[in-house]
Amino acid sequence: MTIFQRILMAGSSSAPVTAAGIYSWGLNLFGQLGLGDVLSRSSPTQIGALTDWDKISGGGAFSLAIKNNNTLWSWGAQDLGRLGQNDNISRSSPVQVGALSNWSQVAAGFEHALAVKTDGTLWSWAQNSNGQLGLGDTITRSSPVQIGALSGWSQVSAGSSISAAIKTDGTLWTWGLNTSGQCGLGDVVRRSSPVQVGALTDWSQVQPVGSGAMVAVKTDGTLWAWGANAVGVLGQGDVISRSSPVQVGALSNWSQVSGGPTFVLAVKTDGTLWSWGTNGSGQLGLGDVVARSSPVQVGALSNWSKVAGATSNGVHSLAIKTDGTLWAWGNNANGRLGDGTTVNVSSPVQIGLSTNFSKVSAGDNFSLGIAT
Repeated sequence: MTIFQRILMAGSSSAPVTAAGIYSWGLNLFGQLGLGDVLSRSSPTQIGALTDWDKISGGGAFSLAIKNNNTLWSWGAQDLGRLGQNDNISRSSPVQVGALSNWSQVAAGFEHALAVKTDGTLWSWAQNSNGQLGLGDTITRSSPVQIGALSGWSQVSAGSSISAAIKTDGTLWTWGLNTSGQCGLGDVVRRSSPVQVGALTDWSQVQPVGSGAMVAVKTDGTLWAWGANAVGVLGQGDVISRSSPVQVGALSNWSQVSGGPTFVLAVKTDGTLWSWGTNGSGQLGLGDVVARSSPVQVGALSNWSKVAGATSNGVHSLAIKTDGTLWAWGNNANGRLGDGTTVNVSSPVQIGLSTNFSKVSAGDNFSLGIAT
């Protein structure tokens, strides 16, 4: 039994205990929890005993992580080359990708992966049926391949068949599936290489929303969205799709955004939490299952710091508060919320009593977190 599991079983009278390393919970059919088996968990369980993890990203049945020494690790399903191990063998425990120690950013999509090295070069691997690897073709790769020859990349984000990245100069680039204008380029033409979105240099964060849309925050704190909008994920109060970025509201106080398959979560600079889009499992955290086409505040608190919407097919949400506590809501099949049950929750519920969570990632029906 892990430290975190003892916390959950002890009840509210127990004092928080310092946890460390990566924790995982939820569906584990392909070993995506990294626990050395394929047993699902309904409570956070530590992956090994190491405490040197720096970044995590949960995708479609696989996980990626970077250690403090800049080595890249993967585990879970290896079909389509998702683990970057140049074979077709799935892993249920973390395995290093290559032997280099120069990785700085990583993003797991539904069936493909993106990463940035410390030298600013951009890399990709796995499924490429829609050109989402950005390599100018639709050939699947089972190990990391560099995208172009340029450096200067700083941030990457992978959805389902779509990809996005921001350079150090603040420019935004997209590629992959574009049937609904989700690349933000003013058309519906698929791209197999990165293409700049507009000419502006003020983008700070970008996040695909499943396979059909994207949301982004600019350096001035404004929030933008584009792509398919049949379920209101663009936050415009309607269901009209856009093929170019449109501002969500008129405010300039957004700090972080995350997209699920058909819903969006966002945090403002004042620490308030907001959500919109589909809500069939309560993934918006609003205490009901009613969809929203404009941002609605989740509760009245102003102490939220990070949010994560599930990858692709998942319909659950995770968040961390400024006090380091972990919260979850939405669909709870296979225990992906981590509260020890499989009961859906439509409002945020605290997971355990730990106050040491610093990072969180929602994969496809499973979850990852780093506690320091």
